[in-house]
Amino acid sequence: MTEFDFDGWTCPAPIRPTDTVILGHGSGGTLSRDLLNRLFLPELGKAAPRALDDSAVVVMDGQRYAVTTDSHVVSPLFFPGGDIGRLAVCGTVNDLAMVGAVPVALTCGFVLEEGLSFEILQRIVKSMQESAREAGVFIAAGDTKVVQRGGADKVFINTSGIGRIADGVHISGANAKEGDVIIVSGTIGDHGIAVLSARDNLGFETSLQSDVAPLNHLVQAMISAGEIHVLRDPTRGGLGTSLVEVAGQSNVTIEIFEPSLPVKPAVHAACEMLGFDPLYVANEGKLVAFVKEGDAGKVLDVMKRTKHGAEAAVIGKVIGTGKPQVRLKTAIGGTRLVDMLPGEMLPRIC
Repeated sequence: MTEFDFDGWTCPAPIRPTDTVILGHGSGGTLSRDLLNRLFLPELGKAAPRALDDSAVVVMDGQRYAVTTDSHVVSPLFFPGGDIGRLAVCGTVNDLAMVGAVPVALTCGFVLEEGLSFEILQRIVKSMQESAREAGVFIAAGDTKVVQRGGADKVFINTSGIGRIADGVHISGANAKEGDVIIVSGTIGDHGIAVLSARDNLGFETSLQSDVAPLNHLVQAMISAGEIHVLRDPTRGGLGTSLVEVAGQSNVTIEIFEPSLPVKPAVHAACEMLGFDPLYVANEGKLVAFVKEGDAGKVLDVMKRTKHGAEAAVIGKVIGTGKPQVRLKTAIGGTRLVDMLPGEMLPRIC
């Protein structure tokens, strides 16, 4: 038994013989949503949550559980502040946490390319074990496949996870309400720029570290402090895309304030040099929360006392219902609409 249904969903456009997968379909933005709507949901939709949150919620014997899965193809395997193993564990833990679940166990599947160094693989596995210990979860099962040289890029990892959801916790992208205060847990864009700096062919250097981290302990502290309606893990597609998704799911108008967005100077500089917008750069250790207005101060105070919420900031508010839209109030007093990331800005970032 599940808490979701499939009634009323229709495919927006048919598949044509000339349609092919491109890198942009992995962006987390408009093209990813198009692939999901046109191909996956028509075939697999009855087994997927209509809300399309970071995790599905299922009910077994009266207990609610969160279930999720994620695949990781980041390049390079090791980057400032993290690696593909830490990314795999934290990414799945965070997806569970975004519906308020307490993560319990993970599985991991490895696709290894022939010729991969044992030393590299050991470093990755050790990083996974350390990250799981930090999050307080265990890896319960796994699988390994090996492909011929050229059949993969060294290592791909899939992780799945399950977590328990406490009674009274109801967090979903469809639950935003007028008046909700929007809080981001820290500076945005750190992960994407850190990974980009590690790519040899760009000649781009920074001291920036990826923010990759498990956020489940932060989330539980937030839940204890106030009423949380929405949590989102703004990974691929960045904060901008996540906000547009929530606006659509909840049918609300969101207003955010450009001067309030926490962005490190190094990220600002890199984005200006490369022509990127920090709103669309990936994060792996940040969350965005929609909090009941009267509880926002308490939740923010609790966040600021935690390791991964010390730089939390209020960035906006839900100002209306019935019109799914994200508005950005600029530093010079203007207003522009925020849309989903249209294509692929940073391929293989997670």
